[in-house]
Order: sequence, then structure tokens, then C-alpha cells
Amino acid sequence: MNVKLKTWLALLAGTAVLQSASATERIFTYTYEPETMPEGGMEFEQWVTLRTQRTKEGSVNQQNYNKWELREELEYGVTDRYTVGLYLNADAEKYREFVPGGRDVSDFNFAGISLENRYMVLNPADHAVGLTLYIEPRFSGDTAEIEQKILLGQRHGNWKWALNLSHATDWEDQLHEVEGEFEASFGIARQFGKNWSVGLEAKNTAAMPGYRQVEYDAVHVGPVVSYRQEKWWAALTVLPQVWGKNFDGNPDNNRHLDLAHNEKVNIRLLFGFSF
Repeated sequence: MNVKLKTWLALLAGTAVLQSASATERIFTYTYEPETMPEGGMEFEQWVTLRTQRTKEGSVNQQNYNKWELREELEYGVTDRYTVGLYLNADAEKYREFVPGGRDVSDFNFAGISLENRYMVLNPADHAVGLTLYIEPRFSGDTAEIEQKILLGQRHGNWKWALNLSHATDWEDQLHEVEGEFEASFGIARQFGKNWSVGLEAKNTAAMPGYRQVEYDAVHVGPVVSYRQEKWWAALTVLPQVWGKNFDGNPDNNRHLDLAHNEKVNIRLLFGFSF
């Protein structure tokens, strides 16, 4: 097993033993709700995302494509309105080049440290719509990112919805290349009893290298289910791509999906423990 992967799994195992007490659950996995943690609250969250199936056509040539993204977060409620979270980020990518004499490509990458900041401007318990502002810088040595979000949402009886509007600036290639990414995500779910919620989640992502022109635009839509207990919670979303468009010469030979920069299916599992 790769030495970096062994080290990462050991760190994950050590962090996971911190679980206890009651959890502040999330209903969605791609869409944040506007609520923040109570002052003094602390939580560990594990993110596991699978991005699978790109094209083997055109100039992309990535057969059996899979990318696993891992994030470990330690979250703390500084005040009832301000929550801060420290992330460790990693990803593992694997595919086969679909060309004569093609080789298997496999890579594990430490993707840096992130510092998430969420400040609740309008509490949904006191206003018609909750509003929280979000900013997350990330740095890994040769790449960096600053992501900003506007988080909106509200609960109506057993129903809950949330809408996120996001912008991120990425610096890659030893910080020499810049790219803008724009995303809107939406989730709506219904609670069943004390433990279960079932709903629908959607996200629309577009990228603009150098902030000059749009490179791609893709929409994913699919079901989300969450389960909560007093001491822990978990949520799972499955998002197939329903529409996509390339603006850089159609490298995947597909008129209806973007399989050069995005995948056919995104799957994300979150689980958290408070202590």
C-alpha cells in the first residue's frame, strides 16, 4: 500500500476515536444549511466522495475512471453565530488510458489544509429565511483556493430546504495558473419520524480558466437520505449528471453531458460525531 495512503489512514483512525455526545446533523451533503453550531460545541466530520465514470472517447481517453476525495473536519462553535472548521484534504485518482498500449494511472495526493468559516447573519428560527456567509481558504504548497458561499435555508414543518451560491478562485501549477469556479446547489428534504430524512439534491457547476471564458457547465441531480441518532448522524447523496456542455472543442464527443471535466455520477457520504 502507498506510504502516503498508510499515513493518511492511520491519521483518520486516530481522529475517529474522538466521537461522543450529541451531534448537530446535516440533512444534505453538497448543500450547507444556514444553521451554525452552538457556542462551545465541537464535532468531527468525515467526508467520502466518489466521482466515477468519465469518457473513453475523443481526446480524454480515461477508461474506468474513479476519483475518491477524503476530507476530515474538526468543527468548533466559537459563538452561537460563528463556526470554524479545520479540514485535512486528500484524493486518490485511478483510470486506464484508452489508447493502444494504454497504461493504468493511479495517484494518491494530499490536497492541503482548509479553514472553513461560517457566520450566521439571519437565524432561520427568527426570520423568514436563514442567511449565513461562508469563506474557506485552502493551501497545499503548489495549489491554493479561496471559496465563498451564500447559504440560505428554512424549515417548514417536516420539510426543509437550503440553497447555496458559491464562487471559488483556484491557483494551480505552482500558483501560476488561475481558474474561477461557480456553483449553485439546492436541497429539499422531508423528515420521517425522529431519525430519517429523504429528499432531492442538485448542483450546477461551471468553470472559467483565467476568468476569460467558460470551459464547461454541468448539472447533477439525485436523491439524498440522512439518518440521525443522539450521538451521531450520517447522510448520503447520489448525483448522476443529467446535463453538461463543453465549451472547449467538445473533447469527449458528447453533446448532452460533460464527461471531460465532470463524471457521470457523484456519490458523497458524510457522517459526524459531536464531543
